[in-house]
Amino acid sequence: MKIGIRKETKYPSEKRAAITPTHTKKLIEQGIEVIVEPAEQRIFKLDEYLKAGAIASSDLSQCDFIFGVKEVPIEDLIPNKPFCFFSHTIKGQSYNMPLLQAILDKNITLMDYELVKNDEGFRLIFFGKFAGYAGIIDSLWLLGKRLAHEGISTPFEKIKQATEYNMLSDAKEVLKQIGKEIQEKGLPNEISPLITGFAGYGNVSQGAQSLYDLLPSEEIKASELEDFIKAGKFSNKVVYKVVFKEEDMYEHPQNKEFSFNYFVEHPHEYKSIMYKYLPYLTMLINGIYWEERFPKHVTKKLMKEFYETGKKQKLKVIGDITCDIEGSVELTVKSTKSSNPAFVYEPLTGNVIDGIEGNGPVILAVDKLPAELPKQASESFGNALLPFVKKLVKVDYTKDFENLDLPKEFKRATITHKGKLTPDFEYLKEYLAK
Repeated sequence: MKIGIRKETKYPSEKRAAITPTHTKKLIEQGIEVIVEPAEQRIFKLDEYLKAGAIASSDLSQCDFIFGVKEVPIEDLIPNKPFCFFSHTIKGQSYNMPLLQAILDKNITLMDYELVKNDEGFRLIFFGKFAGYAGIIDSLWLLGKRLAHEGISTPFEKIKQATEYNMLSDAKEVLKQIGKEIQEKGLPNEISPLITGFAGYGNVSQGAQSLYDLLPSEEIKASELEDFIKAGKFSNKVVYKVVFKEEDMYEHPQNKEFSFNYFVEHPHEYKSIMYKYLPYLTMLINGIYWEERFPKHVTKKLMKEFYETGKKQKLKVIGDITCDIEGSVELTVKSTKSSNPAFVYEPLTGNVIDGIEGNGPVILAVDKLPAELPKQASESFGNALLPFVKKLVKVDYTKDFENLDLPKEFKRATITHKGKLTPDFEYLKEYLAK
């Protein structure tokens, strides 16, 4: 039984690993041989893997199963092997259809971490919370920079980008100290009440909220936000948050009672009502799952209408952790890298200016946010993956899909096998044909 830990070649800056040296040691104790492909950028050094008992090799063709994190470039695919990585193909993403076709052509069995779920449909192996952690750290960091640019001094200026912290605990300690300062001295009146909206309530949102709540935060229901503002009974010694669920964000013209199941089946019948809330928010953290069939929430047209009034806009930062290009946040016109993480979208002109200066909200659109906290993100991810590894490597992949003795969580996550799309993913033929 041999597994391979591949070098991440899609993005040279990718430091994460699906399996860490600690996990490697445990797998070797289970009788599994671990082959690790040397990678200078990986957060864990090669020596750490070797000390754990792994073997270094740039040739993973000897392995029975290969684990990666991001997409594997076509030229790095090894024919007739089972792979597991984030493929970004299940929505029919046009930019990765050549990759999916190559996987079929090379007779590769592809499993996707994004699809590994329990019987209730909840994901089991994910970086989501770390995307949330990095997303809220970076959003508060950008908020401090933007307000300072506007001449407003706040404690948020003490926050650094997530990449600047060695450990997540270091960032948490800074947030706790800022929280004490807000409680004692308060925030400037011109930005009070400071309200952050969290679109979504899954792993991404939970991660972001857990750090935001290290500040003195109080929650407001979406339905009560307007009345809360009108009443004027708010404090500058706390920060506020609103968590938006589907029933808060969408409205049906006829059906007054929101039905989640009906919405998922008929999303085109609904319209977004986020326009009701945006004028009251200082920050919006977007962590929802979104597809093209769903209505958009922050559209270019809507934001242009806001700015055409000439009124000063309260919304300073949009932390678009989901990062669907021109998706639910249509102002996210491009993704960014950690080295240049943000831009300002100017609604009146459509201009995009890198940085935090301009007449519009600052957009954080880093598409690999968990990579900003690579060590702890990898450790958490590997902890979830570890119980499945031995079961995956023992499978006889020469058998037909129906007869593969895979853990059910991974069988549901298998997109291709023996040159064919598996039954649940035959819909991708339509996208491949395009």
